[in-house]
This record gives sequence, structure tokens and C-alpha cells, in this order.
Amino acid sequence: MADRCTVPHVNFDVDRTDFRHTRSLATEPPTELADGQVLLELESFAITANNISYAASGDMLDYWGFFPTDAPWGRIPVMGIGRITRSANPDIEVGGRYFGFFPMSDFHVVTASPSTDGFVDRGEHRAKHASTYRNFNLVGNDPAYDPDTEGQYLIARGLFITSYLADDFLGEQEFFGATTALVTSASSRTSIALAHRLKARGGVHVVGLTSGRNIEFVRTVGLYDTVIAYEDIETLDGSEPAVMVDMAGNADVITRVHNHFGDQLKYSCRVGATHWDAGGALGDLPGATPTFFFAPSQMKKRSNEWGREVFETTVGTALADFLDHSRAWMVIERSSGIEALEAVYRATLEGDTSPEKGQIVSLSAATA
Repeated sequence: MADRCTVPHVNFDVDRTDFRHTRSLATEPPTELADGQVLLELESFAITANNISYAASGDMLDYWGFFPTDAPWGRIPVMGIGRITRSANPDIEVGGRYFGFFPMSDFHVVTASPSTDGFVDRGEHRAKHASTYRNFNLVGNDPAYDPDTEGQYLIARGLFITSYLADDFLGEQEFFGATTALVTSASSRTSIALAHRLKARGGVHVVGLTSGRNIEFVRTVGLYDTVIAYEDIETLDGSEPAVMVDMAGNADVITRVHNHFGDQLKYSCRVGATHWDAGGALGDLPGATPTFFFAPSQMKKRSNEWGREVFETTVGTALADFLDHSRAWMVIERSSGIEALEAVYRATLEGDTSPEKGQIVSLSAATA
């Protein structure tokens, strides 16, 4: 274990106007906690293309507001596991390990309110954010958690709910009459999780769109009925009614799909922005108007209809199935320290990563 005196506390910040511009800001946890607060040591967290999507939509969806700092800097939310090291909340014990949204740091202070599954961030600046973004769940009580697959859990747990809800929404709408579902950025974990749900549901032909270098990997995953490269979009049968779930945010890809399918594109669902630097204005497009999918709205709807316990159990069972499937193709790589975080972040930002590798990073002194 490293001596904390030689391992400074640090926040990793990103320039909101230029994601390639970063800083490592030395900081210290508070010497005293206010009533109701807890201090968590962030043990480890996942870095995926999803985090780049958070940055790309940080202003629109206020991801920058999760952990505010001085302009023009921002703190990209990551999903990780933190351990309570100090508590000024009588209902939350020291030692508990919780999964939730954290800044890229080695510690995090939360104004906590106990919940059924753990606690909720009640900080004033978090009040406007959906509850799913403020929850911290006790991992020991999560049936989907297995210490042997903690890496996969860190990678998939947060993004899986988006995939689950996108599939649920499309199924509820009977795919708007479509027989084909097009999924962009098919090698991303969110897309793979969506393909997993679509395959389980059945009834539609699932087409994965990806870069040429990732075709073999996407085929190996075994969840898409057809896998093609972006340059081959026009080889698809444009007369078949289709829906598109866009995880890439690539304006050229979106435009080509719309132009190729025309009025046969029955729904155009925008979810992510893994191609963050290939966005741009879309203009008037044939087919369905591109519509942003906000997962918390579908979650709230289903929680109200099914009841929270049924909803959580249903999603948890599906997540466990996906985690089991991921053992066959996901390889976990762990690294520690601010230099490692910088390297992983930059590789992810530039798309210079291997799709089968899941990156887990720690800034904690316990692993430094």
C-alpha cells in the first residue's frame, strides 16, 4: 500500500470547450463533514465510450452539473465503487461499498439520505437531476454483483440500464412497425447490451453498424443478425421498414441512413455520441425526425407502472444474464494512477481502444 503522504489527492478535469485539454488538480478532502455527509474513497471506476458521450452532451443534459468546478473546466461523471471512510450520517456506516456516479477522483463527499438500496445524493446542486443519477447502491445487496466479475459489473451496470430501457421503449411501441433495427457504434458496450436485449426479445432483424476494423469482433459477440461497415450502409435493403438507434452521433452516418431508407425509417432514436468529433447540424432529413432518448423518463414510467421492486428485479435479472454473456468476450484491464487515467482517457476519446477490452482505473492510494 502506498503512503498517502506520497500520493496526493487529485481531480481529473476536462476543458468543456476542448476535450483534449485536461488538467490534474491537487485537492484534499474536508477535515470535517457536515451533518448528513459521508466521505467515500473511490476504489475504482470504468472508462468507456459512454463517458465521452457524457462530455459531448454535458451542456444539453447537465452532466457537467453533477460535479461542478471552475469554468471552463468540467468533471466527466464515471461509474465506480466507493467505500465509506468517514460518516456524519447516523444511518450510513463506515466500510460500506457503494456503486454510483463519481467524479474522476480518489474521493467524493456526498450529502446523503438513506434509501432502500443504499443512499441518495441530496446536495442542492443535484436536486434537478433524475434520481437514477443520484443513487448509490450497496453492492453487497445487488444480486447482479459478483466479486469474480467486478470489472464487468463496473463496465456494464450503468450503461446497461440505458440499453434495457431503449429496448423496452421500442418494444412497447412495437418498433413503430419496423422489421429491422439498425444499431450504430455496434462495438460499444451500450450497443452490445442493446443487441443482447433485442436478441432476447426477438421479432426484429438486428443490424450492427461499425467501423471496418471492428467487424470481426462485433461478429464474434454473436448478438447481431447482420454486421456491416459504415461505408456499406447503402448495400442494405432500404425498402424494409427500419428503426435506427444511434449511439455514435456521427452526422454523416445519420444522414446516409436517413437518405437510404427514406420514409421507411420509422423511428430515429439518438442515444449516444461515441463519434463525438463527427457531429454537426443534420438539417432536414427524409424519414422519421431524429429524437433524443432520455432513459430516466422511460425508467420513471416503468417504475410507476410495475412498481419499483418489480422494475429493479426485472432489470437485475437481465443485467445478470448480460454479465454472464460478457465473460466470453470482455477482457478487463486494470491500471492505477493519474498517468494511467490520462492514457486511458485519451485512448477512449480518440477511439484508439480495443473493443474487447474493458478499462478499470483507480486513483486510490490503496491501489497506487
